[in-house]
Amino acid sequence: MAEPAYPRTFPASEDGESWPARGEWTYEEFLRLPEDGNRYEVIRGFLYVTPPPTPEHQFTSFELSFHLSSFVRANGLGLVLAAPLGIKLPSGIATPVQPDVVFFRKGNEPQRGTSYYEGVPDLIAEVLSPRTRRRDGKTKLEAYQEAGVSEYWLSDPDARTVVVYSLKQGKYIELVRGGEGDVVGSAVLPGFEVKVSELFMP
Repeated sequence: MAEPAYPRTFPASEDGESWPARGEWTYEEFLRLPEDGNRYEVIRGFLYVTPPPTPEHQFTSFELSFHLSSFVRANGLGLVLAAPLGIKLPSGIATPVQPDVVFFRKGNEPQRGTSYYEGVPDLIAEVLSPRTRRRDGKTKLEAYQEAGVSEYWLSDPDARTVVVYSLKQGKYIELVRGGEGDVVGSAVLPGFEVKVSELFMP
């Protein structure tokens, strides 16, 4: 399970400043972290660290972003971006979080020249891994739900399944669940469909 904690080899501070206590991390402390190949996120003041992704994770992340982006571009609906991208969710929920794939409706896109996005994306997708399964399925789900992200996708390369959650009256409900041979779609992007089998490495 991935819990909020310092990794065993947490980087030494190069600026002479100590690192904050658990639950007290801010965006300013996040900016002090090294670019060492790990993905750092701050959710409700807790630091989460994820090592570089596996090929299976990258394959799923790329394929999903490719299919989403192709549909969004063809219909002029907005913008799809993939990690790494810092997103500051409102009310200090995340400062920042770095989802695997994000969709922004036209008019809700990140501003050019900014180093992060501040606001609420319209759709977020995460790819599960053994290290992030609990974080993606509980911690992030609750954070995205509270922030008001309209749709949340969870893709599992091990089980080869996709679950799509839709926000209804402030709570996520399961919109669709699909495995090999199934097709899943979106409420945020009506008409978008993808074969589950195409999202996972052969």
